[in-house]
Amino acid sequence: MLLGAVAVVVGVAVVATLAWLGVIGRATVDTVGTVRFDQPLHVPPLAESRLDDAGRRVFDLTAQQGTRQFVPGGATTPTWGLNGDYLGPTLRAHRGEEVVVRITNELPETTMHWHGMHLPPEMDGGPHQTVAPGETWSPSWVVDQPAATLWYHPHTHGLTQEHVGRGLAGMFILDDDTSGTLDLPSEYGVDDIPVIVQDRSIDDEGRVTGSSFGTTGPLGEELLVNGTYGPYLDVTTERVRLRLLNASAARTYAFAADDGRDLMLVGTDGGLLEAPVPMDQVQLSPGERAEVVVTMSPGERVVLRSLPPDLGTDGTEDRSAGGQDRFDVLELRAADEPAPSPPLPERLVPVPRLDPAADAHRTFDLRSFRINGRSMDMDRVDLAVTVDSTEVWEVRNVHGTPHNFHVHDMQFQVLDVDGAPPPPQLRGWKDTVYLPPHGSVRLIMRFEDYTDATVPYMFHCHLLWHEDQGMMGQFVVVDEGEEPDLAGAGDGEHHH
Repeated sequence: MLLGAVAVVVGVAVVATLAWLGVIGRATVDTVGTVRFDQPLHVPPLAESRLDDAGRRVFDLTAQQGTRQFVPGGATTPTWGLNGDYLGPTLRAHRGEEVVVRITNELPETTMHWHGMHLPPEMDGGPHQTVAPGETWSPSWVVDQPAATLWYHPHTHGLTQEHVGRGLAGMFILDDDTSGTLDLPSEYGVDDIPVIVQDRSIDDEGRVTGSSFGTTGPLGEELLVNGTYGPYLDVTTERVRLRLLNASAARTYAFAADDGRDLMLVGTDGGLLEAPVPMDQVQLSPGERAEVVVTMSPGERVVLRSLPPDLGTDGTEDRSAGGQDRFDVLELRAADEPAPSPPLPERLVPVPRLDPAADAHRTFDLRSFRINGRSMDMDRVDLAVTVDSTEVWEVRNVHGTPHNFHVHDMQFQVLDVDGAPPPPQLRGWKDTVYLPPHGSVRLIMRFEDYTDATVPYMFHCHLLWHEDQGMMGQFVVVDEGEEPDLAGAGDGEHHH
């Protein structure tokens, strides 16, 4: 026991030393005014689908090797992608549809997780649902949640950062009857645009090189948007809806317009807000999404930037975590005669509040690579939740390093941040939330529909290096009185 404790202390000391060395060698990054914006933004195609004999919408994805020339005339980089060389197509489905996603894996063993989706645990694509080389996995579920911008990415235990970084990720858009009646920009690829942001380090010859490393993980010095380096978007309408996704491993962004105009926030992780909210900047940590609408004048150019994010850090920790970095992200180029767009609706959708008189209260302390002092164990269930119950989770970062917190299978609501009411951008449905050093949030969530004592969901930090180092736990949703039974995995049934 003593030797084990010593080993842990030594391990933490080594990590701290390496992080400190990374801090010393890491300069502040500033690409504002240096990006040439000479490549048209690649818009991932909508994935083709078909209806099978049972009326289910079927998508086919192949995880495969590829190469990508990120800089015109530059070096070619080995990549991974889905149905292509880098990233994947955008999946799109409507509430009430049953979907099947057939994933054929031509890579080393991987998984595919549907981030933000409400679905049975055996379809979730967590670290237990691996897809071996040459195999096809076909999860299916009924889409039963509001219209939202979700995404998909691998969740391979200990390898998530590597697999996402190589290019395995894509957007998953959900529609519903209510969202279809609103006057929001909604023509995909025209006035409704996915914006998948990742940081990379790219040298003068166009090669993707090793990123600098701090306490949050790898931080690149340039940005890719939908896999495009230096992108511009020709905007042909008066208003354009940008579906922002932070698909980076460790970096937090504070998106803003270069001229200070408001970004109209209309949606967060789990769907639309009650009403549009003008924001001078929208901050997203890894895994978070936001839908913003930008209004353009004829012929103008507007640059979407990332300002230095407010990480709640200072000094060397702030520099280590990218808190002093800023970037030019994407140039929007308005047409000389853009097509008119209707005014934004004053009201969007109801966001009914969950009853704070919860059935249970839990506390989660984040420190180093542990949650409540525990490292991830694939064979251990950390908690069992009773179906049709509402719980309040208090999540506390008791550490000097930034973290965030993601819960599988559900969208939660933020009750308070450090004891204060949440700001407007945290009043909608969320599945991932940022936690600055020594900060806390209280989250309320309801567990519905699916039970399985044998297959767990995950909760974890979505800074991927932290996740890979063990900052993750497992929970099962069970019927009242039922006990977890991971030893019976594969024998249980889910209920809906």
